[in-house]
Formats: sequence, C-alpha cells, structure tokens
Amino acid sequence: MGKKINKISLITTVFNEETEIGRFIESILNQSTVPEEIVIVDGRSTDKTVDRINDYRLKIKEKGIKFKLISRKGNIATGRNEAIKNAKNNTILVSDVGCILHRDWVKNISAPFEDKKVDVVAGFYEPKANSVFEKCLATYTSVMPGKIDPENFLPSSRSVAFRKSAWKKVSRYPEWLDTCEDLFFARELKRNGFKFKFQKNALVFWPQRKNLNEAFKQFYNYAKGDGTARYIRPNTPFLFLRYVLGLVLLFIGFITQSTTSYAVIILLLVGYTLWSINKNYKYVKDPLAFIYLPTLQFMSDLAVISGMSIGFSKSFSVKKSN
Repeated sequence: MGKKINKISLITTVFNEETEIGRFIESILNQSTVPEEIVIVDGRSTDKTVDRINDYRLKIKEKGIKFKLISRKGNIATGRNEAIKNAKNNTILVSDVGCILHRDWVKNISAPFEDKKVDVVAGFYEPKANSVFEKCLATYTSVMPGKIDPENFLPSSRSVAFRKSAWKKVSRYPEWLDTCEDLFFARELKRNGFKFKFQKNALVFWPQRKNLNEAFKQFYNYAKGDGTARYIRPNTPFLFLRYVLGLVLLFIGFITQSTTSYAVIILLLVGYTLWSINKNYKYVKDPLAFIYLPTLQFMSDLAVISGMSIGFSKSFSVKKSN
C-alpha cells in the first residue's frame, strides 16, 4: 500500500465518462503516494458514470482516502470550482478523466510545495498515441521534447497543482469559458505574481483523438475558447497573416490573370506543405506522415481561423463573471 500525503486534495470533473472513469481512478489508487482526499464533481451524467464511480468507493476507503462525489450541472470550469470549494485541504491537485496518471504523479506534483514560496506546480503531459495518425496529431496538440520553455510554460489542468488560497485570489476558474478555461486560469495566476514551479516528472498520459473529424472539433473548440478569452498564442497572428497574403495573391492572380501570380501561389503551397512535414517528421518517422502531417496542418489552420474568429466575436457579448 502506498504512502498517503495529508493536506492534499485531488479533484476532477466527469460527464458521461463511463468508459474512462475506471482507468482514471485505478491510476489514482495505484499511485506510489496517494492523496488524503479525492473530490469528483459529476455534471449530471446520463450514462453509467456515477455507477462506475460508486463501484470504487470500497477500494478508495481501503486506501484510507476520504472521498466526495458531488452532482453539479455546468461546464468543466463550474465543476472544478465546485470540487475545489468542497475540498478540505489548501493544496489542490487537478487532472482530467481520460488521462492516466504516472505512478509517481501525486508524489512529484506535490513535492515542490515543501517550499512555502511555491504557489503553483506546472506538471507535464505525454501524448498517448497508438497509431501513426495519433502520433502525427500529437505533434500539433502537445509540447514536444526540446520545445519546452519552463519559464513561460502555462500548465494545462490535465496536470497542475496549486494552493487553494491562490485559486481564491484570482476569482477561480472562469465559468464563462467552456474551453481554454485552464489556460486563462493559469495566465491569471501568473499575472498576479504567484510563484510557479515547472515539474516535468509530474507526468500524465493523454490519449489522442482517433480521426480527422474529432481532431477538427478539438482544434476548433480550443481556438474558439482562445478567442472568447482573447488569449492570443504566439503563432496565431502569423497564421492569419499567411492566409491573408494568400488571398491577396489569389485576388491579384484572378484580376490580372497572371501566370506568375499563380506560379508563386503553387510554389508557396508546395513550400508550406514541405515545411509542415519537415518540422514534425522526426517525431513520427513513418511514410504515412507525409500524408497526415500536411493534412493536419491545413485542417488545423482552418479550425483555428474559424474558431478564433467566432470566439473573438463572442467575446464582446459574453458575461465575464463566475
């Protein structure tokens, strides 16, 4: 039986997660160090999620872990706030159902709090990919090895921990956002001067989407959340600029009927395609990547442009309060 850390609460939210919740809870119970408390908020699931959770009550109790299951309708930010509000401890660990926690996740993500000056621990996540498509997709959804900037890394709530007092200070997770709520929350923590500690070995495994349709929805929803929050990622302005220039060239070519303009457009498309392969092929190293990587590049571009545009328009009317 693993050691238990007192004064630590692990929280998560669920909604229709009957196929995933078991693996997630098992990964908590199999930790080398378990938290004192688990708080789960269910968003009024219509499947057997709650039954699956209740099946684990005895196992959780045998580990000596206090457990709360709360029903609260609302988005993920609402659920997280409800869970944190009901957590008894000041140190809060957060992950998402669907992820699998590394055996030492609880131990590693809570260790930095021994330093009283640390307010937020930014854990990390590793994409779990079972096919070439998923490996290619992971290069777009995840921070790949060698690209991590510990000083500026904003944690996802797949793997993060913070003091409850910091959560209160920044007015909690933003319930007016359905996506991007965790990055907005992390940005507010950093903006308010809370001390972050990047903990790369606080690792969770994150399964990737299975097909292009699911991937498009993922990119679109993330971008829509970014737009609603007016959170501009560093590469987003350049993405818009590329396509604006492309449209300008197309317009010039259409007006002038210049073969030179069309030739330039074709060369740029070929160059962009080769660039999309070259920048990520080393992470995949499979012939199918020559198809999947550029397809994902153009698809994600479309999803981000449309999602950001709609989200940014929405930002003018959304009520930004919890």
